[in-house]
Amino acid sequence: MTTRPAYPLLDRIQTPADLRNLSEDQLVQVCNELRDFIIDVVSVKGGHFGASLGVVELTVALHYVFNTPYDQLVWDVGHQAYGHKILTGRKDNFHTNRIHKGISGFPKRSESEYDTFGVGHSSTSIGGALGMAVASKLKGETDRQCVAIIGDGAMTAGMAFEALNHAGGANTDMLVVLNDNCMSIDPNVGALKEYLTDITTSHTYNKVKDEVWNLLGKISKFGPNAQSIAQKVENAVKSALLKQSNLFESLNFRYFGPVDGHDVERMVKVLQDLKDIPGPKILHTITMKGKGYKPAEEGSPTVWHAPGLFNKETGEIIKVVPKSPQPPKYQDVFGHTIVELAEKNPRIVGVTPAMPTGCSLNIMMKAMPDRAFDVGIAEQHAVTFSAGMATQGMVPFCNIYSSFMQRAYDQVVHDVALQNLAVRFAVDRADWQVPMAPRTTVPSTSPTSAASRT
Repeated sequence: MTTRPAYPLLDRIQTPADLRNLSEDQLVQVCNELRDFIIDVVSVKGGHFGASLGVVELTVALHYVFNTPYDQLVWDVGHQAYGHKILTGRKDNFHTNRIHKGISGFPKRSESEYDTFGVGHSSTSIGGALGMAVASKLKGETDRQCVAIIGDGAMTAGMAFEALNHAGGANTDMLVVLNDNCMSIDPNVGALKEYLTDITTSHTYNKVKDEVWNLLGKISKFGPNAQSIAQKVENAVKSALLKQSNLFESLNFRYFGPVDGHDVERMVKVLQDLKDIPGPKILHTITMKGKGYKPAEEGSPTVWHAPGLFNKETGEIIKVVPKSPQPPKYQDVFGHTIVELAEKNPRIVGVTPAMPTGCSLNIMMKAMPDRAFDVGIAEQHAVTFSAGMATQGMVPFCNIYSSFMQRAYDQVVHDVALQNLAVRFAVDRADWQVPMAPRTTVPSTSPTSAASRT
């Protein structure tokens, strides 16, 4: 008696070319097998979990539609790229993820030709993909597609909008996929949004639109402003129906969505249509972190972001019980201490860029919500914001991971040190990391940085 393989389709995929040889009818099964494989491995090996489960269908659709690695996918941060790694020849080595001499937990150019841009810090994907798109045009590779996949809070950083502003102004042919796992589709208007997306991404719609556009420019009685008027009418309709489109449309991006990011067949159709639409485009997809694994769907997104080892059958997280009492974590000491100090000094405030739990500033946020600030993934702003409060006599404690502090060096020098402002930096995880840590998150410059500013 032969045993049926656990992953009959996934086992056949060594490269995305193998995926593209499958029929669209088989993609749902591929997604199910890919999700099961991630659960099976991460439950016993650890790693980033919720984000990768949330983009399974999106990952499959992207590699099915685009001719990777010629077409280039740029994943932001990389927490969600496990499915991408598995589909691009690293399935058999995925159990070595994040261990010494194993594969990296993040996309890494030296590891695979499918990893087009090394990541680890957030909000770099749009700028990287934009550079690739411009370079491809200069080289005459006009058929090459460049796609940035961004989400998971990365849109809170200014760098993402700097790149959007540049791409929109340059009218660059590129696609930005916004993976939105914080919102749900409103059932009352969801059908209308889906319908509008069907129309605006279809070949027929865009062919007719282009013909009408050209015709309006030729009709003398409408004058040279006819096209401008038509564009304003289109934008007004979209703005009225899709309030989310206002921001991106104002940056000269054509906005499409939102679409259900867990409907792989629909995602394939939309992406195929978007390939033939020129200019800067943004596709807004709605996903759920931990999709397909009930404990992660119903549990805390923070806990299931990287839960460590867990029992996949019950969802119980396996906790390592120390043989002897352990000292408190440094970040917890900080969290409780700043609350004690703030109770005595009303001028003390806390600031962190999107890491309140990891830095334990959440203790102060719970005790004193008006005096503790999570500014999003924006280390530069966190420092300058703290400096601004210091000019008014406040006593800010700016709490940043050492590995992310490098993003704010200019602000530390220009906005704090040169003005001799009293900003206290609580630099978390300022230690030397083990060899398997990704280079993007190793705080190797922190000791030198601190020494040069004291």
